Amino acid sequence: MEEKTVLVTGIGGNVGQGILRNIKSLNLNIRLIGVDVSSFTPGNHLCDKTYVVPYYYDESYISIISKIIDSENVALVLPSTDYEVYHLSMNRDKLNACVVASDVITAKTYLDKYETYLYLSKHNIPFSKSWLVGEYDFSEKDIIAKPREGRGSRGILINPENPNNLPDGYMIQPLSKGKEITTAVYVNKNQKLHGLFTMERKLTNGTTTESKVIFKHDDRLRKIAQSMIDLGGLKGSFNIQSIVTEQNEIIPFEVNCRISGTNSIRHNLGFQDVKYAIQEYLFDKEPDTPKPIEGIATRILMDVIYQNCSDFESLDSSNYFLF
Repeated sequence: MEEKTVLVTGIGGNVGQGILRNIKSLNLNIRLIGVDVSSFTPGNHLCDKTYVVPYYYDESYISIISKIIDSENVALVLPSTDYEVYHLSMNRDKLNACVVASDVITAKTYLDKYETYLYLSKHNIPFSKSWLVGEYDFSEKDIIAKPREGRGSRGILINPENPNNLPDGYMIQPLSKGKEITTAVYVNKNQKLHGLFTMERKLTNGTTTESKVIFKHDDRLRKIAQSMIDLGGLKGSFNIQSIVTEQNEIIPFEVNCRISGTNSIRHNLGFQDVKYAIQEYLFDKEPDTPKPIEGIATRILMDVIYQNCSDFESLDSSNYFLF
């Protein structure tokens, strides 16, 4: 099989590293290029070659990515962060590689949790009631304040004393109580729902540390996901974060228009969305049928050791071992 080259962004984060591990596990003739804002990351050892790139908002970001694509003969780009999905989608006509990302307007909408609320509510798709700062009507006993844009649990405030005096860029939602679930969805090239996969999870610093596969909500979640897909613009992977209340109501509160951080877990439990993207967009094949199974996962801390090295910038990323 002819060697093909795939570029993965954000290899310093768990999403990018999961994507890299998934691709390597396929044992295909794929060369992996990794990019990040840092020259040395925990994901370097998973790549055949790495590059430092500026942040997505830098005016040189797209031109640098384009040069890497051309010089390394990259065929496929898999962005791992929300903002890179948006910027790469917006500039895909300037790049000589296929970018697996949703359409730019869709990606931009889901970057903003309040715009997500307006968009989905307009189309009668369930989503947590949301208010802008200064518009909250004090109708809820318990609330959560969060940045309209952002990832993980950064900046979250529970029952702030003065919700109408929060900084610009914040929004307010009811503090829905129950079990948090995360649902990965894959949309194939034909804009069809290829499959979904849901887990209950526990978070530490915004990252999933424990998870359990569940199927009992699939019918309702499939209806929600299909309604979103029917609006158009979604491509490849996206995920829906929800609360299941004690009354068994499903309340989505965030949508991430990208491959999610649990991609490496679900890959081993029968839902392999990174593989589906590789099959469709790199090899032009029909993606495998998802075959999710029951399972539980937890995450551990491991070490990547580079012996006889004294400088982060000049070490040989291929000379390492895991411990």
